[in-house]
Order: sequence, then C-alpha cells, then structure tokens
Amino acid sequence: MIEPVDGPRRPADLAIRPATADDLPVCAAIWRVSINDYIARLGQPEIPDELGPIMRLYGHLHATDPERFVVAVQPNAAGERVVGFALAVVRERIWYLSMLFVLPEVQAGGVGRELLERVLPAPGEGMIRATGTDSAQPISNGLYASCGIVPRMPLLNLAGLPRRPEAFGSLPSGVRAVPFDEIAGNGSGGHRDLVDAVDRLDREIVGFVHPADHRYLRMESRRGWLYRGPDGAPLGYGYSSEAGRVGPVAVRDADLLGPVLGHLTSAVVPRGAFSMWLPGDADRAVVPALLAGFRLEPFPVLLCWDHQPADFERYLPISPGLL
Repeated sequence: MIEPVDGPRRPADLAIRPATADDLPVCAAIWRVSINDYIARLGQPEIPDELGPIMRLYGHLHATDPERFVVAVQPNAAGERVVGFALAVVRERIWYLSMLFVLPEVQAGGVGRELLERVLPAPGEGMIRATGTDSAQPISNGLYASCGIVPRMPLLNLAGLPRRPEAFGSLPSGVRAVPFDEIAGNGSGGHRDLVDAVDRLDREIVGFVHPADHRYLRMESRRGWLYRGPDGAPLGYGYSSEAGRVGPVAVRDADLLGPVLGHLTSAVVPRGAFSMWLPGDADRAVVPALLAGFRLEPFPVLLCWDHQPADFERYLPISPGLL
C-alpha cells in the first residue's frame, strides 16, 4: 500500500471492481475526456472521437491481464457509473502501469490513489515497476513517484515524414531486412524460427519476452522485419504500418537504430504521417530522425521506474501504454 498523504479522502460510495468487456468503451471515453480536459487548457488540439485503436489495445490487455484491469464505480439511478479505471500488465519480471484515468469532476478525491493501490504488485513479489506518464501532469507524476516509480527519462514523440531520408544512413553491407511474413511463410518451422529469433532478441535487449504483444501488433497490421547479418544471425527487428505507427524496434547494436528507422519509414507508405516513440537514451534514433525531417511533438511522456525495465539505448517501445 502507498502511505497516505494529506489531501481529500476517497468518496464514501466509491467501489473498485474488475473491469468487464462491457466497461471497455466507457474506459475509452474516460481516457479521451480526461486527456482533453487538460490539453485544452494547454492550447493543444483535442483528441478526436476515434476510439477504435484504444479500444483494441484495451481488449488485448484485458485478455492478457484481466486481474490488473479495474474500474472505480459510484451508484446512480441506472445502477452504477464508471468514474475511473486503472490497467497494468505483467510481462515476466516487469509490472507496467499502462493507464490510469479518472473523470475530471471526481479528480482530487483520492480515486486515482485507490485505483493504483488495487493494481500495484505486492512488495514481496520482486517485480520491477514502471509506467509512462504525461510530463504535463505533475499530480500524477507525484503520485507514482511517492511509491518509488520515479520519472527517469523522456519518451519523445516524433512525427512527420522522412524529407531527408539519407540522414538515417543505410543498413550496413551484408545486413538484410527480411519480412516476418516471408519467414513465417516457410511452414510451421518458419513460424517457430521467427518466434525464437524475436524472443532471443527480446530476452537480450529488452530483458523479457512478450509474444502475446507481438501477436497483437500483427493483428493491428503492423508489418515486421527481422534484420539479419551477413552470417544470417538476427541483429534486430522492427515494425512499421500504413497507419503510420513505427515500433517497437530492438537492435543488438545501437548504431543500427538510425538505419533501421530509415528502412522502416521507406518500406511502408503511410496514409498520413509517421509517428514514433523514442526514449531519451536512444540518441542514435532521435538525432537522425530530427535531421531527416521529423518534428518533436510537445509535452513528452516521462518513463518512470523503480529499476530500469529495458535497455532504452537499443529498444524503442510500442507506445506509452505498452512497452
């Protein structure tokens, strides 16, 4: 449990229960309303009412971690009203708080703290605890830091198109980008080879394997490539999509980050602009991306942890909501 701090008490009629599939659209609406409430005050454009992608993410995480997806409810004339939710995931030794949002009108009443307490791992479980939180939200940042999940590194959102693709550099001589579909298409053995190669890279670079998340990415139409060296050994992997989402990317040598991003942003033609999330430690991705013409979006996310969950010099995560 988090030690209590001075401030408003939780509402007396508040209840916390596990989320159901029927709650997911309500949670998506709370996510949008809560973010729009504070970004509008910062002069930023509102998040549009297109909740399909966030709903699919919630569905994936509800399927993998239902016991860590909870909602806060209060009684009303219809029975109950969902006023907030928290969603955390566990991937081996990593506990990651994906999202925690509370409706603006019931904030500052201890609801967020109550939700966080319900999904935090027990102290004796030995988990690494981490999250990504908006740098424009000092109250949330303070809440997480109060239990040891301290802001450590910016997670930068870069968007745009590669106007100067040469800034990324080329893949080194002998390094080939092999589509996941080509590998998996070689029967059951090819699929197994692909899974094994990605798992080995994740174990070495990220520190944990998460095959369920890779399946989710492919269901979201992100196309993957395995980067093989001259001897055929896997050197990394990366994803891109026509929706413009780039990542995750994992490479054995950080110097490959720029060339891999160059490949990922040239192998796919997006319907609009590309968007990628780059940790502050990944300077060999950030610098060439900016030189290539990508712009830095305002208010970076802060990656927070009690122990570093991954090697962010060589790993670019899926999104702020899922490492």
